[in-house]
Amino acid sequence: MLEKLLPSGVATSELLAYPEDLKAHPAEEHLIAKSVEKRRRDFIGARHCARVALEELGEPPVAIGKGERGMPLFPRGVVGSLTHCDGYRAAALAHALRFRSVGIDAEPHGPLPEGVLDSVSLPAEREWLAGTPDDGLHLDRLLFCAKEATYKAWFPLTLRWLGFEDAHITFEIDSRTADSATGTFHTKLLVPGLTTDGGIPLTTFDGRWMIADGLILTAIAHG
Repeated sequence: MLEKLLPSGVATSELLAYPEDLKAHPAEEHLIAKSVEKRRRDFIGARHCARVALEELGEPPVAIGKGERGMPLFPRGVVGSLTHCDGYRAAALAHALRFRSVGIDAEPHGPLPEGVLDSVSLPAEREWLAGTPDDGLHLDRLLFCAKEATYKAWFPLTLRWLGFEDAHITFEIDSRTADSATGTFHTKLLVPGLTTDGGIPLTTFDGRWMIADGLILTAIAHG
């Protein structure tokens, strides 16, 4: 599913069923030695996907460390993002010469818990939600998912926190049925976007989204 949201040059890998014999890379085990089983499976599954994507890029399937605020540490010259939720783990990676950053997120297709929307959205975003027929689609969770993908595309380039209130996201719906939909989204950054790579400061991101098979997926490949 994820590959439908990202352009050529971004390698993706997904796990919908978790192989019972899947083990942590020996060089990563110390990062999850004290983690509960669910956390271990999410960590191992997402990094397994990352190594599959690395091989697709022609790179060795190395251990993937953990940096500031949990940022995955990919090999030099590779950018990417990991995500996981119940029943789903995935990775999307690309060469840094082609894309500056990649951000993906997956969420279950269900409503946000009560009281969460106000803390993760701007008034203009809530106005859009109130005025858009949902027809059974949980667009509040879609908004949250797009904010998470935005953060994952932002942080490796800036090494700075980006709050939910620091990004205004607008959506276009390309197609929809009773329980699925696809479209695009545009993120306008509301804080200075100076980066650590010496490139053009960040002002916006553009991404794609999908609701299908009980999942919401969002993806950004920033060139």
